[in-house]
Parts: sequence; structure tokens; C-alpha cells
Amino acid sequence: MTATLETPAPATGTARPGDGAAPAPRRWLGLSAILAATLLNLLDSTVVNVAAPAIRADLGGSFSALQWTAAGYTLALAVALLTGGRLGDMFGRRPVLLAGAAAFTVMSVACAFAWSPESLIAARVAQGLCAAVMIPQGFGLIRDLFGSDTGKAFALFGPVIGLATILGPVVAGLLVDADLFGTGWRAIFLVNVPVGVYALVVGARALPAPVSADRSGGLDATGMLLGGLGMSMLVHPLVQGRELGWPAWSLALLAGSVPVLALFALHQLRRTRRGRTPLLKLSVFANRAYGSGVLFVLVFFGAIAGFSLATGLFLQLGLGYTPLAASLAMSSWAVGAFAGSAFSGMTMARLGRRILHLGLVLMIAGLAALYAVFEAAGTGVGGWHLAAPLLLFGAGMGMIFVPLFDVIVAGIADHEVGSGSAALESVQQLGASLGVAVLGTVFFGAIGAPAAGRFAAPAALEAAKQVTALTAGLTAAAFLVAFLLPRRARAH
Repeated sequence: MTATLETPAPATGTARPGDGAAPAPRRWLGLSAILAATLLNLLDSTVVNVAAPAIRADLGGSFSALQWTAAGYTLALAVALLTGGRLGDMFGRRPVLLAGAAAFTVMSVACAFAWSPESLIAARVAQGLCAAVMIPQGFGLIRDLFGSDTGKAFALFGPVIGLATILGPVVAGLLVDADLFGTGWRAIFLVNVPVGVYALVVGARALPAPVSADRSGGLDATGMLLGGLGMSMLVHPLVQGRELGWPAWSLALLAGSVPVLALFALHQLRRTRRGRTPLLKLSVFANRAYGSGVLFVLVFFGAIAGFSLATGLFLQLGLGYTPLAASLAMSSWAVGAFAGSAFSGMTMARLGRRILHLGLVLMIAGLAALYAVFEAAGTGVGGWHLAAPLLLFGAGMGMIFVPLFDVIVAGIADHEVGSGSAALESVQQLGASLGVAVLGTVFFGAIGAPAAGRFAAPAALEAAKQVTALTAGLTAAAFLVAFLLPRRARAH
């Protein structure tokens, strides 16, 4: 699940349209357009986990290409999110959101008409870049629409996002299995077209026009290129290395990512000293709690993204589930996440950091139960065996989603909150890419080569057990890191 990102206020001191103002007359219609744009990102963050085996059966390609179909989207999103937020400040949130939604819709069609794994991966990367332009505008536009009634919007926004998280994989499974008009897996991208068109038509009519812009600091294209290069050098060898036997160049890329990311940090410092707007205010990293939060986000979201992909692959490649059967078998995970999010929303003010520890304990308990199910049921494991463990895991995960960013930014200065939150969102996507790369590599390394086009069920079970154990270890590491976070969430 990807949280919507609020960009910081323009530095000019100009008041935003919604700051303390009366709500706009067509605010609910405008909110529906923002929700539609948000749903585009949410759906495309998860649907490939369900459709990946069907995609490979049609297009062919290596198993690392499957990982890239998921990781390419989140990596591009991570690279460009900070720039997307800055574009909203410079040119206005409505035109930037509409441009992003239009480009995202076009790229969805490109994904649907992909003729090879490479063309699909390229279109997915372009989708991620478009999402990075579109998504950061949401919270600011909601504030502009609702003014002092912003809380009413979020009372609806949260449950709708939670429901989409539950139904997204199920709808993807239905579309792939239904094979409407012979489209097969391509329907999971074509379904974006009516949603995108709705966001464009309604958004153009109901979203508030920009009244001011802040272009004084310019756009940091060099920073985006350096950050993107460093992240790509980190993720690429992790995805490709196993399949190619870990050649020397893959290790060199991994090592080289460190100085490139250091050069990115140096560039941000120099830009700040010159009075120009950086992509990232590095002063937030001087706060130990915030630095620990960055590590927590990397580990937590990496574990979730990698485990989700590996579980879907295990059910389809290892046990022969259809996409719909696999999505239904995993649906208790999303139901648990929805319930956990509701619980933490009601208790986070009272429990503070303890809600994170409670959620992580439930996640570890769910993973332990899942491992026990694998041991007991073996290759006869079915959807009902998975229901309770995944429900427990999802409930714990959901408890963490709501308060996490507010807890992490609790210890930084007010003027750093916008930049700090934006950086966390980007780190979240980078963590997801790393999780897919690392846990996907573990899964395919353990499952071995297919025989007669199919994987042996015992090998797939062993791969699933290894990924489950590693996910539990990562979750335990996050539990320890959470002790370094602030005790209370930031007050709003």
C-alpha cells in the first residue's frame, strides 16, 4: 500500500487556497477525482503480484524479468517522487496531477500492448515516473478543496483506500481468469483507462485552479539523475545477479552505488548552501530518531513487498493455483490490514510507538503460524490453511501503516516535516524495490529450475519456507529498530 504524500508549503509565504478557508462548492466531486488518481497507483502497485505467472507464460522471458515488472515500477516511483512534489509547487497541483494522470493512462495502454518482457518493463518504469508526478499532489488538493473541513475528506479517503487494497488483487485475479475478449493479463492494465479518464474529466472540472507558484528554487534535475542512478545501481545487480551467476560487474555496481549516493547527498548540501531548493533537506538526517525511521521504513516495506510477491508466485508456480484462486487465498491478508488500520487509527494517540511494536509482534506471530502450516500441511496446503496466519500478519501490518510516518517525524522541526515526509515516501518505494529484489532472489534461488514447464511442489514449498523465515527475521529487526523511534506520534 502506498500512502499519498503531502508536499511542503511554498516558500514564498503565500497562503494556499484551502488554508483556513471555506470548503469549495464541488469538493466531493473533486475528491472523487483525487481518489481515482490514487487508485491508479494502488492497483498498479499490487496487480502484477497476481498476474506475474500469466505474464511470463504469454511473453516469456526470465524470472528476473518477473521481478523487474514489479520492482521497475516502485524504483521509478522512488526516484521521481521528490521531483513530483516540487513540480506541484512550481506549476500548480491541479495541472500537474492531470498531466500525471493522462500520462499514466497512456502508459497503462502501453503495458497492455507490450509484446515482450523488455517492452513491458519499460512501460512499467514509465508508469512509475507518471505516478510520481501524480500522487504527491493529492493531500494538498484535498486541503485546498475542503479548507477547515479537511477531516471530513479523510474520514472517507482512508476507508476507500483500504477497500481498494482488499479488492485490488481479487479484481486482478478475476480479470486474468475471465480472459475478457482474449485480453488475459492485459486487462489488469486496460482497466486503468476508464479510471484515468474519470480522473481527468472530473478533475479538470472540479479541482481548484492554482493561484500561486514557487519557481524560485528551480528544479533539481541533476539531483534526480544522481539519486536515480545510485538507486538503480543498488537494485539492478540484486535482481539480475543470481540469474547470471553474480558476475564481477554486478558486485562492482553494488559497491559503486555507495559513492554515487554520497555524491547525491553532497549535491543536495551544495544546492542548499547556494539558496536553491533541494530535493531533500539533509538536515532531517541529523535527528537520530528520523535516521532510525528511514532504516525502519526500508526494512518494513521491503519485507512486505518481497513477501507478497513470493507468496503469490508460490501459490501459482508451485501449487498450480489460478490467478483468481491465488488472490482469494491471500485475501485474508488484506482484510486483516483493513481491520488493523482501523484499530490503530482509533488508538495511535494513546498508544504512540507501542502500536508499532504490537503490530510487529502480530506480524511475527502470523509468519510463525504460516511456517508451522507449511511444515504440517506440506504441499497439500490450501487457501483455508493460509487464512488465519495471513489475517494475523495483515492485521499487524495495518496497525503500522497509519501512525508510522507521524511517529517518525515527531522529533524533527516543523519546517522540516514536509521534506522529511517526502523522503520517507521515496524510501518506502526504494524499500519495496529492494524487498522484491532480495526476497525474489531468495525464492527463485531455492525453487530451482522447472521440469517440463512446471516447478516441483516440494521445491516451491521449501522456497516459500525460506522466504517466510527471512521475512520473520526482517520483521524482528524492525521491532528492534522501532525502539529508537519517538514515543509519541506528531500532533496535528
